[in-house]
Amino acid sequence: MKGLPDYAGRTAIVTGASTGIGAELARQLARRGMRVALVARREAELEQVAAGIRAAGGDAIVVPCDVGERASVERAAEGTLGRLGRIDLLVNNAGYNTHGLFKDHPVDDIERMFRVNVLGQVWWIKAVLPAMRRRGEGWIVNLSSVAGKLGQPDEAVYASTKFAISGLSESLAYEFDPLGIHVLCVHPAVVRTEMFTPEVLARMPEVAKRAFIEPDVFCAAVLRALERGDYEVTVPRHVGFSYVFRLLVPGMFRRATARMRLPVLPDLTT
Repeated sequence: MKGLPDYAGRTAIVTGASTGIGAELARQLARRGMRVALVARREAELEQVAAGIRAAGGDAIVVPCDVGERASVERAAEGTLGRLGRIDLLVNNAGYNTHGLFKDHPVDDIERMFRVNVLGQVWWIKAVLPAMRRRGEGWIVNLSSVAGKLGQPDEAVYASTKFAISGLSESLAYEFDPLGIHVLCVHPAVVRTEMFTPEVLARMPEVAKRAFIEPDVFCAAVLRALERGDYEVTVPRHVGFSYVFRLLVPGMFRRATARMRLPVLPDLTT
């Protein structure tokens, strides 16, 4: 069975679990009976999430790790496997975005974003793959973005990293299926998290601001897709019609995106 049939007695690693989507996914997995390893840099925030999970009757361990550093990932993965004994599910959620024009984006941050958003997922997959292969079973959930399907102004580098994750996930799904390991790629639209600061919101069109969904709704949709054995899912699903729009009438789609996104960028031509 490609989908995850049950959660009880299984283990999960969730990266970027200190806040937002990662924290909510960890809570929902724990409520379903999974023992969850919470991975992020901010140990104090991880401890708060873990305490909440334990208070609700769940089981969670804290694993401080900088996913943008290969050695940190490898140490964290080895330690987590030693503590949990097995890894059933890896949720590659950690990542960040910087809204801003490419001409103004510092190269050092571009490099860091690729390390966190792309290589962080690669390193975690590489780290848990041997254990999953030995058992002949496992599930991997990679968080991409709608921006990993549709390039967007004001987040060119972020979109590039998410296009990489979408391609990686699609390719690995073919390779890993014969090994008993299922790969699901998730494309969120806009989920209400701390990433959307007032500064970021000021650079977004009003129509996008009205499209936010809450983390609990988003995470429940992701877990339903995992249970079904989907290879990819866009949340909310209706946003996926944009992919068809772009495919069928690319010129019209490009003009519509430009009309919607560019007028709210005051620094576009400065």
